[in-house]
Amino acid sequence: MSTLGERIRKLRKQQKMTLETLAGSELTKGMLSLIENNKANPSIESLNYIAYRLNVDVAELLEEISGHELRAVLEKAEILLNTRYDELTNEHQQLIELVEPYASKLTQGYESARLLEMYSKCLFHEKKDGWEPLINRAATMYEQMNLTTKRGDIGLFLAAVPFYSRDYQKSLDILHIERAELEANPLWIDPLSRLDYDYLETALLFAVGNSEEAIQVMDKAIEFSNKNKIFNQVDNLYRLAAFQAMMSEDEEKKNYYLQKLISYGEFADDEDSKVFTQYAEIHYLNSYKKMYEEADHLYNSLSIRGTEKKLYTPFFLLERGKTLYGLQKFEEAIEKLNEVLIPDILQHPIDLSIFYEKDAYIALCYMDLNEKEKALEFAKIALDNINEMPDTPYKAFIKETYEKVKRD
Repeated sequence: MSTLGERIRKLRKQQKMTLETLAGSELTKGMLSLIENNKANPSIESLNYIAYRLNVDVAELLEEISGHELRAVLEKAEILLNTRYDELTNEHQQLIELVEPYASKLTQGYESARLLEMYSKCLFHEKKDGWEPLINRAATMYEQMNLTTKRGDIGLFLAAVPFYSRDYQKSLDILHIERAELEANPLWIDPLSRLDYDYLETALLFAVGNSEEAIQVMDKAIEFSNKNKIFNQVDNLYRLAAFQAMMSEDEEKKNYYLQKLISYGEFADDEDSKVFTQYAEIHYLNSYKKMYEEADHLYNSLSIRGTEKKLYTPFFLLERGKTLYGLQKFEEAIEKLNEVLIPDILQHPIDLSIFYEKDAYIALCYMDLNEKEKALEFAKIALDNINEMPDTPYKAFIKETYEKVKRD
């Protein structure tokens, strides 16, 4: 944090003023030099004069953190926080180290609230204490400034916190409370924020096994998005819709939503949407159609590089292992499936259920290799993992696999 003298010197140099120019007719060059080096304190009259010459408010000189300095920190913090998952290394820790020296001084204004918000989120993600009072402070500051949408963003984060510890019902309960408070505020009219809440509510309803209500919220959100030509979260909603159609064995709807996602990907030049549609088709052929040769052909025809992305690599590895099992290349399948690691970012029970199938497929491979003891070991791992998950075709498959291995 800078001193008064340092702030005066910094502003003077930014404006390319010499000591003589800033001193003008009211101060001497020597006195101004003493002030800048913190060897003398200016009187109120001198401070007002310096502020006038620098064309800034006196408050900016007196603030321990100048507005200019705070905006520069915020700009760096935004870049760190918006790092893509595929490129993420230690950006959260970098942001913490960047903002920490300022944290106790962030008391008012948008920049302070936003920095507190980002700082507290990174503390949470890095599993460090003290994040909660800080984010509540940011929420209060947003409320005081009537920045309802920004306050709504904090509500989404607070709702997501229990999600990371897999307390899906608590997460949904908090979301409903936060949403009710927002909807009671006439200033909350941001359609982008509404779609953020719709998407998280849909995902959480699926997570607690309330598929019927989840589909209602999802369908209304997609209708609202299309009607108002607002594309925030629409790709994520299409992904949810496509997977729900798969699990309901509605191939027509699955094709419809994947085609919508392809169109969105082309419109928005969104590589992730293109990658997802390829993955979803391979997944459908493997898990629902058991058409392994077709899945193999599609995998080998991929022309996009998304399969090597940090997030998507485990998904494609899993599907490749399942395909190899279906092609009766059991040892290759086991090798490929053992490479699969569940990304830390995945906490939704449907995502987890898909990955828990990995051990069931390994079990089936060992069965075909006449290694029943190993087969039973992996089938039991899959069963233990899936027990707490909601009912899905993936859970049914794992249970059937366990019974088959146990019986044969």
